[in-house]
Amino acid sequence: MAEFKTETITGGRPGSGAHRVVALCGPYLSGKTSLLESILYATGAIGRRGSTRAGTSIGDGAAEARKRGMGTEINVASVDYLGDQWTFLDVPGSIEFQHDAFAALAVCDTAVLVCEPSPERVTALTPLLKFIEDRHIPHIIFVNKIDSAEVRVRDMLSALQAVSQRRLVLRQVPIRRASADGSEETVGYVDLVSERAYRYRSSGASDLIEMPAEILPRETEARRDMLETLSEFDDMLLEQLIDDIAPEKSLIYRDLHDEFGSDQIAPVLLGAGDRENGVRRLLKALRHDTPFVAQTAGRRALAESNGVAECFKVLHQSHAGKLSLCRIWSGTLNEGQSVGGHRIGTILRPFGQRFDKTAEARAGEIVALAKVEALSSGQMLGSDGIAASPDFPAADAPVFALAVSAKNRNDEVKLSGALHKIVEEDPSLSFEARAETHELLLEGQGEMHLKVAVDKLAGRYNVAVDTATPRVAYRESIQAGTQQHARYKRQTGGHGQFADIKIEIKPLPRGSGFRFVDRIVGGVVPRNFIPAVEQGLIEYLKEGPLGQPVVDLEVTLFDGQYHAVDSSEMSFKMAARIAMSEAMPKCKPVLLEPVLKVTVTGPSDSTPRLQRLISGRRGQLLGYDARPGWPGWDEVSALMPEAEIADMIVEIRSATQGIGSFRTEFDHLQELAGRTADRIVEETRKHQAA
Repeated sequence: MAEFKTETITGGRPGSGAHRVVALCGPYLSGKTSLLESILYATGAIGRRGSTRAGTSIGDGAAEARKRGMGTEINVASVDYLGDQWTFLDVPGSIEFQHDAFAALAVCDTAVLVCEPSPERVTALTPLLKFIEDRHIPHIIFVNKIDSAEVRVRDMLSALQAVSQRRLVLRQVPIRRASADGSEETVGYVDLVSERAYRYRSSGASDLIEMPAEILPRETEARRDMLETLSEFDDMLLEQLIDDIAPEKSLIYRDLHDEFGSDQIAPVLLGAGDRENGVRRLLKALRHDTPFVAQTAGRRALAESNGVAECFKVLHQSHAGKLSLCRIWSGTLNEGQSVGGHRIGTILRPFGQRFDKTAEARAGEIVALAKVEALSSGQMLGSDGIAASPDFPAADAPVFALAVSAKNRNDEVKLSGALHKIVEEDPSLSFEARAETHELLLEGQGEMHLKVAVDKLAGRYNVAVDTATPRVAYRESIQAGTQQHARYKRQTGGHGQFADIKIEIKPLPRGSGFRFVDRIVGGVVPRNFIPAVEQGLIEYLKEGPLGQPVVDLEVTLFDGQYHAVDSSEMSFKMAARIAMSEAMPKCKPVLLEPVLKVTVTGPSDSTPRLQRLISGRRGQLLGYDARPGWPGWDEVSALMPEAEIADMIVEIRSATQGIGSFRTEFDHLQELAGRTADRIVEETRKHQAA
């Protein structure tokens, strides 16, 4: 079996054949998948453009995505463009599937952040921009749907700059004409470096036209703004501007290339992906300015390391088994090679839902490695074996849960295996068996996230499940103490059963749990039977008179009797249960509900709405503050009953343009009385009787 040999990725230049990876990201409905379709068509990778609406696009090809008309996982497509190899990663826009977006961004060379021409929706870019900027990923902002824009580009640019930590450089200004209905429509653009004007075509490359006279003042102003921004990073350009010397275009292109590659600026381009408008200009900018792997500071060490492939996504295919989507950082992988003690089986090149077999994969490529069972997302495969990837994005804590159970009880084992697979595919999902409520919980990033997971269970793994809102793990305690005498006596053939005990019960402070005290003297209860009394008490406390586990009380065994022949451990255990069942109703039982400390995050302008939301769900506001490291965002802290949090994320997202979230931690148990407590007790009894 051949051993793996490394070859480090070289720098490369446009047309050198080197491979580069671009992540297309942006909020839901920004048009990423339509943009990918036009890129594939413009580069000759497909013969005709598909439609997301008709379900014929290369991207969003999974059944779950087609059903909802939205991205639910990473889509991969590779193209050849003017002698260069490119892989485009189209990632989901919804924050509920954000982990896939972050995973793709972690292995790309450049990001194209797609947005709609609406200043009001710019805030929705914040989580993606935060991730991109923190990781110093060179990125272009592509203002999509420019044909339907109703705002001035300068206003859009101002809104974008307010949420971006990088200096934005507008590369184009739109050419607009009055339409038949009196409104304006975008018909072309002026390139601010070359100072050439172009008219869009409904499909195909734009036509070079004479610069419209009416656009000259705006073009001059925008070009001056672009040059002044670039001069912040180039003293020579600054001197030329001060001296009113027109800079050479070659100097402007060099500055754009250098400052983009070093993540100092973010160019802003315009277009309409579903009409191919601006797509070829975007490709040209990517080709000339996207750094190669070895030139990207954040990944240079990986490219120079000893044979590294990074897995960023796992897929389970019915025909191919486990597939590990990987970026090859250095070396050439061949089928049958051994890397770090792991055999490389089939190597596949993904193109949407299609996987084409290939004999080898070279540095820079995105490929799927089949049946490397030990390799999962967030891991590196190298000559030393498999290890955790440095700085790979961790999944966010879950914010929504469903209780799931197999419709067919014979599928319970199959359900467990299927859950392990979908969680391996998407680490932002998780599942756990909740002992307190005897439920299997599937947890994730939102309602849609879990609906997609349930569809996968049924469609891909043939496991249909019932779902329900998870039950809250209520507790009960007591408000008063008492003493109780209990005797357990049974006489049958042979030895009988006998135990007699006296106990005292009293409440304890919240959080104390259960405490057992032995005050037996004189051997009235033999020492070997006392643990059985304690065990009987513990068994009873699993379900008190209100139907919930009992906490925060002390039970003292202070007297009793036994029979030399008929007494046994079982007898004393039964006596303890009888004593508790008779005593507890006298102790004024009270229902306890878990209260969590909740921290809700969102844009600052949504803070008043979030506070009202919390108060409307029986929350106790503790205050709010700026979210560290997130300019323009707040954190609202509160104490909230767990029962009020089940579907809270739906309202949070509604109040924050779909990007707010929250995290929780248990704080305390709180007494609950009145109609709410009565309703819970009644629901508990119905459930136990079912």
